[in-house]
Amino acid sequence: MLLKFIAYYLTGSNAVLTDALESIINVMASGFAFYSIYLSAQPKDNNHPYGHGKIEYFSAGFEGALIFLAGLFIIYQALQNLVTPQPIRDLPLGMVIIAITGIVNGVLGYYLKTKGNNLHSITLVADGKHLLVDSMSSLILAAGIALIYYTNLVVIDSLLSLSFAFLILYNGYKLIRRSVAGLMDEADAETLSELARVLNENKNQNWIDIHNLRVQKYGADLHIDCHLTLPYYLDLKKVHDEVHQLEDVVKAQFAGNVEVFVHVDPCLPEDCCHYCPVATCPVRRAAFSKNIPWTIKNLSQNQKHFVDEKLNKATSSIHGNS
Repeated sequence: MLLKFIAYYLTGSNAVLTDALESIINVMASGFAFYSIYLSAQPKDNNHPYGHGKIEYFSAGFEGALIFLAGLFIIYQALQNLVTPQPIRDLPLGMVIIAITGIVNGVLGYYLKTKGNNLHSITLVADGKHLLVDSMSSLILAAGIALIYYTNLVVIDSLLSLSFAFLILYNGYKLIRRSVAGLMDEADAETLSELARVLNENKNQNWIDIHNLRVQKYGADLHIDCHLTLPYYLDLKKVHDEVHQLEDVVKAQFAGNVEVFVHVDPCLPEDCCHYCPVATCPVRRAAFSKNIPWTIKNLSQNQKHFVDEKLNKATSSIHGNS
């Protein structure tokens, strides 16, 4: 931030000033992000039984709002400069300083984003993306300063500012959108897809189906609950073991603290036999028809899976006639 203000002092460029002003947002947002990560790492307590991870969504939303406001201010400054252009000076030195800040922010942004993805921390990812955007804008700005130097077209300065502003507005909107989605417990398609893959790959033959699957994210922590259909004749100890196996499979796949709450349903022979994989079932009333792959759709529905027997019979009849 200090380097960018030095570059503005040397050049008087409005585009450099907008880049420097956005760095103030970086510093403020990083300070709030630091506190939110500290708070989200605190253990659960009586007042916060699910932990403190939701603070990360507030942090991302706060950072997005600051970015959005910075974009609006930059647009105002650029339009004002288009009406009354200001002289620009010492462009080569300013270009070098801005390029240095772009490289530093790029390295730091990439590190934060990578670390955030590994730790499932929306705050680190948001801060990393913010710095990567800032890095890209600084490098483009350095190229723009070089263009101004060789063409003497001062209007390029304001046009660059406007371009950066709209890019900043877009990224601010995306951060706010993601923050609201997390606070509203919007379904996370990526996490659900990963869960579906893991459950299909580790499916136990006693797990007739899993439904009413829901996932809540608390920063890097997950709270997962679902209904598991098991053969109705299993004793309580066997049911307990099956539930623990399911919990272990899910917890082994995700980083952070993962809570899995499983509600057990008994199978319904009239409906479940057609897709039940238990080969040695002593109470089977209908032949096994087909295996039903677990998808986001049928895992999330609040009902047992089913096979359309009328469709199966019609299909079998067609194949038989052919």
